[in-house]
Amino acid sequence: MSSSTRNRLLAAGIATLSFLAPGTANAANTADAPRPVRLLGEQHVPHNLPFQGTTVGGLSSVDFDPRTGGYVFISDDRSAINPARFYTAKFDVSAKGVGPVTFTGTHPLLRPDGTPYPPLAKNDPSAPQNEQTIDPEELRVDPWSGHYVWSQEGDRLADQHLIQPSIREATRDGHYVRDLPLPADERMTPDAGPRRNYVLEGLAYTGFGTLLASEVEAPLLQDGPPPTPTSGALSRITLQSRFGPVLAQYAYPQEKLFAEPKPATGFADTGVSSMLSVNQADPTKFLMMERSFVTGVGNKVRIFEIDTTGATNVLHTRSLKDAKDVKPVKKKLLADLSDLPLSTVDNIEGMTWGPALPSGERSLVLVSDNNFSATQVTQVVALAVPSERL
Repeated sequence: MSSSTRNRLLAAGIATLSFLAPGTANAANTADAPRPVRLLGEQHVPHNLPFQGTTVGGLSSVDFDPRTGGYVFISDDRSAINPARFYTAKFDVSAKGVGPVTFTGTHPLLRPDGTPYPPLAKNDPSAPQNEQTIDPEELRVDPWSGHYVWSQEGDRLADQHLIQPSIREATRDGHYVRDLPLPADERMTPDAGPRRNYVLEGLAYTGFGTLLASEVEAPLLQDGPPPTPTSGALSRITLQSRFGPVLAQYAYPQEKLFAEPKPATGFADTGVSSMLSVNQADPTKFLMMERSFVTGVGNKVRIFEIDTTGATNVLHTRSLKDAKDVKPVKKKLLADLSDLPLSTVDNIEGMTWGPALPSGERSLVLVSDNNFSATQVTQVVALAVPSERL
């Protein structure tokens, strides 16, 4: 596609957005209190399920693929167990619940030279950045091309070697296409940029595929400390053209940690693990998943609806910690999974829209990352989200 054609398509898409109103609530329910988000059902994938020479696990994102009617999962295995990879699968989602998960394929994610990414122990720090080891987190199906666009967190290694985070495009069989540009503040330096293991987690197409949004899991080093049990924090959402140029950034107000660890010295963390467009005609509204774990207490997963309308563009704001008069995005709680009758709330990290339901609700599909641990589970969960809640 020529650059002039791309520009015309992008301009047409943005022009279309300016004439389309955001999604409206279900007229039948506007006079009443909104219906609650409810659980449709869940399935567990067997632990260490063998599939086509790989071990299924570490599923940190899920996306619906309209070309197949199935779903795509990315594994966050850093080529430690098998080469970094993604899976395709099929399962039914309906008013009756979630059907069994049947895996239909898997492919490794490939470097520009066509080889799999190396494990961390075999990483060559002198190699180009797009050939070094990766930490995959979220994958989305490009609505225009059907390619897979995926994020990875990079790394801050003990010897001060920095592996940069990235958003990359791959063909449907995993071959490398390109790296998308990132804003300068998401580049790791010794004293600025993303924290280790708290980098690019959320990805979402919006504006009918003309725009790509992304989210860092926690505040950048220069933006202040991560959330604590007594205070929240600000992380960043980035909006860019599907062709690359970064257009804006917004401050996202993260919740404080939901509990103190037990014992007090125990591990605790929280962050944004996934994002999703609410309505392709409205590039200002997204769902944001905040996933937390506190030693001695467990997991908490909350899904918020956010609105970037009126938020300050912080693309050129060096530090959110030091900035004055920054207006973050607006947010409201959509669902706390602890309120639903799940068998357990595990390390749920991914979400995508499933099929519409006869009740006028939308199905929302979630997946958990079991970290390849026998004490955790791989859950595929489906929720029913009333249209008037969006």
